[in-house]
Amino acid sequence: MIWDKSFRGRGLNRWVAFDGLAGYLRLIGVLFLLAFTAVPSHGREKDVLAYGEGLIVNIPLPEREVVQVVEEVAQNTIIRGTKEYNTDEYIKGAVAVTSTPVFKEWTEGGKVFFKVKMHALDPRNFQNSGDLGTLAVRYVVQVEGFENTVLRIDALFVEDFRHSVHKSNGSVESAEYKDIQEHLDAIELMKKENAEALRAKQERLAKENFGLGSDTVLLSTPPPETSIENTYDDSRTGATGKSTSGQATATEYDQPAESLEQHVAELRRQVERLVKKPGAPLKSAPFHTANTLKSLDPGVEVLIQIATPYWLGVETREGEHGWIQRDQLEPVP
Repeated sequence: MIWDKSFRGRGLNRWVAFDGLAGYLRLIGVLFLLAFTAVPSHGREKDVLAYGEGLIVNIPLPEREVVQVVEEVAQNTIIRGTKEYNTDEYIKGAVAVTSTPVFKEWTEGGKVFFKVKMHALDPRNFQNSGDLGTLAVRYVVQVEGFENTVLRIDALFVEDFRHSVHKSNGSVESAEYKDIQEHLDAIELMKKENAEALRAKQERLAKENFGLGSDTVLLSTPPPETSIENTYDDSRTGATGKSTSGQATATEYDQPAESLEQHVAELRRQVERLVKKPGAPLKSAPFHTANTLKSLDPGVEVLIQIATPYWLGVETREGEHGWIQRDQLEPVP
């Protein structure tokens, strides 16, 4: 018998005894059994948390804006967050489809988009993946209130031969959402810049029309359609445009009809453009990979609604809205 006196308390001695070699081996066996039963449980819990959860995110934007960007990303032929070879950054050659057997039919409402890469070779970040198979990403856009949208992204890999389903560890969903978020941020920035530019233009026109200096601060800016002539007609003139007091108004002296017509013509010239030869695609978003809504022939007139450094948001005579690169348009002669 071996006695170990390494554990002692005050006034009371505690002894740990090992009943020979057999007792020592039994103790080791118990400790090993405890460790064996604890570790796999923890490992299984980690696998559940790491694989197959997908991504669900709340976006404080209207559904139509989110749908437009999600559709654009679903059609860009790239699946981010995974790769087939160590030297690649992402998987290329994916296509947008309306359905795929990789996922069960979605029955919870909203708009669903898919991006699929056929014959993908052992994509990374999928649990126990191997061999050739189909890699699919599903995007679900659901309305959550007037100015709120819920986006759900899931990714799966199914082997062609064994039909084994492998779940993503979340890297694909996160990378695809990052791409969507960057598109949304770019659009919001363009909207903000356009609103600020429009406000500055309205203030400048108001100051010019009223003969104010550039250092004058306006408490409010009149809407673009408001003119000096209309203002005076409402307050000081009759139906003929003459002053009711018999005196000439500021409109008669400072804003003759010809100058107003010229001013309107100048404003129209600033916002009207013609499509250059050999024509231009009307895009759904200000990106090269965006979906082409239609092809515009040379000489087609469009009206600028949003201006960015490289793209113009335009409206056609038929009322269609889209984006065209700046260098594909020219001023109206």
